[in-house]
Amino acid sequence: MNLRGFFVSLFAVFFGLLMGAVIIYLIGKDPIKAYAVLWKGAFGTEKGFLSTLTKATPLILTGLSVAFSFRCGLFNIGAEGQLYMGAITAAYLGFKIAGLPSFIHLPLVLIAGALAGAFWGFVPGWLKAKRGVHEVINTIMMNYIAILFTDYLVTGPLMTNYVPKTPLIAKSAMLPTLLSSPPIYLSAGILVSLLCVYIVDFILRKTVVGYEVRAVGFNPYAAEYGGISIGRNFMLAMSISGALAGLAGAIDVCGVYHRFYGGLSGGKGFDGISVALVAQNNPWGVILAALLFASLRTGSNLMQLEAGIPKHIVFVIQGIVIFTVACERAFRTYFAFKERRKESA
Repeated sequence: MNLRGFFVSLFAVFFGLLMGAVIIYLIGKDPIKAYAVLWKGAFGTEKGFLSTLTKATPLILTGLSVAFSFRCGLFNIGAEGQLYMGAITAAYLGFKIAGLPSFIHLPLVLIAGALAGAFWGFVPGWLKAKRGVHEVINTIMMNYIAILFTDYLVTGPLMTNYVPKTPLIAKSAMLPTLLSSPPIYLSAGILVSLLCVYIVDFILRKTVVGYEVRAVGFNPYAAEYGGISIGRNFMLAMSISGALAGLAGAIDVCGVYHRFYGGLSGGKGFDGISVALVAQNNPWGVILAALLFASLRTGSNLMQLEAGIPKHIVFVIQGIVIFTVACERAFRTYFAFKERRKESA
């Protein structure tokens, strides 16, 4: 994230919190108390802190997923479906395979979840590259296919004890716990997500693949003129993007729920879009943005209990933050367009 992008995001967060305080005041509540309780709920206790990190883990990966596709000029709305496919694949292999040692079973399950997400991302990438079908339409439709398909599995073939959920995965497929404050357990999934941030940043800045992805994102026609295949990079970017979202689902299964159930995601794939926008598509910025949204979600429960403020106020704050970032981009694009027209006149 360049310095300008950092300050834009920082201002957006400050403005969102300020407008949230105004709304809280207008409904007759104390905004200072509200934010103090919000902070306490998110970071002020051991349970709150671990819950925030647990919620941030999949958001880091779905934010990375969306950010990576953005870098190639693609708008991946399908992280939700890719997460579902990664989660159901991890759950199935987690309980179906038995007798493997953990150092083989766990990586196998995580990699399989990432590959399932990669395939779910590759399909719209291939359709974009070969048929010119817009990725937004494709990924939205594939979200519904993934969600309804996994719902069918957990209410049919994979249902256990007449409840829409899969059996528990084997212990050998569970991520180890780093810290715990029952009933909150922080798994090693947070380390996997941070490692992915480093890998994605390295790919984008230090490799030929990253250079080509960024070149296509900046100007596909200039990239093609320079010998870079637009279609190949569309498919590659969507596959990597899908793999990151699929890994988020696998980590949720292996580190948090230890099974798959209907509605497991809770919109984490869509939240990844917000995370990527606030992070300005910077991999390291994704960590901070994910922590922001995770802390808002975690602290909102205590804010409702102790300050009497509806927890949905955090969605208003989140929306204002995103809107502010989007407005800055819109103005920047408009003035750049005006400048080009002036130069060509």
